[in-house]
Amino acid sequence: MILAGDIGGTHTRLALFDADPHVPVASETYASGEHAGLVEVLQAFLADRAASIDGAGFAVAGPVSGGRAKTTNLAWPVDAAQLADVLGLASVDLVNDLYANAYGIAELAPEDLVTLNPGDPSVGGNAAVISAGTGLGEAGLYWDGERYDAFASEGGHCDFAPRTELEIELLRFLARDGAHVSYEHVCSGIGLVNVYRFLRARSGTGEPTWLTEALARGEGAAAIGEAAVACRDEVCQQALALMVSIYGAEAGNLALKLLATGGVYLGGGIAPRILPQLREGGFLAAFTDKGRFAPLLERIPIHVIVNDRTALLGAARYARHQRPSVPRR
Repeated sequence: MILAGDIGGTHTRLALFDADPHVPVASETYASGEHAGLVEVLQAFLADRAASIDGAGFAVAGPVSGGRAKTTNLAWPVDAAQLADVLGLASVDLVNDLYANAYGIAELAPEDLVTLNPGDPSVGGNAAVISAGTGLGEAGLYWDGERYDAFASEGGHCDFAPRTELEIELLRFLARDGAHVSYEHVCSGIGLVNVYRFLRARSGTGEPTWLTEALARGEGAAAIGEAAVACRDEVCQQALALMVSIYGAEAGNLALKLLATGGVYLGGGIAPRILPQLREGGFLAAFTDKGRFAPLLERIPIHVIVNDRTALLGAARYARHQRPSVPRR
């Protein structure tokens, strides 16, 4: 039995896998902020489940070094040695969540992917994963001559590079106190709230009471996104459109950096919720708007991952010591 976990800033997902690597025998999702740490969540998950665990793998939303990690958007230190002691194992696997996402692509069925651009994938070409959720994660897959392997990055924390006068204004708005402005600050749940606040201040219009209340509850990103999709508030619509364009631009940047001719995969919780906005054209226009390299980017396939268990499947796959791969469409 394999125990797998996907530890994010908003949710922590745990699952047990047995013979079928795609379907867990048990799974549970917890609100991360309601618990003191991963050990507490594990104890709650295993309390009523008499499982003989042979291995465990955990995906963490943050950098992993020396078997330790601290989630970027959650005050949880995670220690592999401590988890091994709690679970009675010699060791556990602890990896970055986007690394696990890259591993998990191999476990996806055709219905788990929605294609934004079919492109012309090159066999053996590198692939990229970029996931906007609570934060912004990035990772890659490279071909070693025989098969794919994954690697993690913290590319979402690179400097935001504005492309238009409006985005320059956005940068100045967010950097007014000398703060570092990364792509995560403008392309994520956190980023959507930042972009909205900028556009609301710029518009000079009053904020609806329901949105003020949602922001106060810490539910601003979901409220802004839902209002934009439902065309309920013009500033929310503008904020989502701007974020989608920035998402496309940074996905294109990542595709160039990795030469991801094997495909770009959009993970995270935001993309599946805004598929109509992603299909409207702003994302792909920004993705390909790279001057003389536009023809190269036009040939790169782009897929949205609509299975929210991809990192969990990848953590389980990693714990089973199986190599990742890229599905062909």
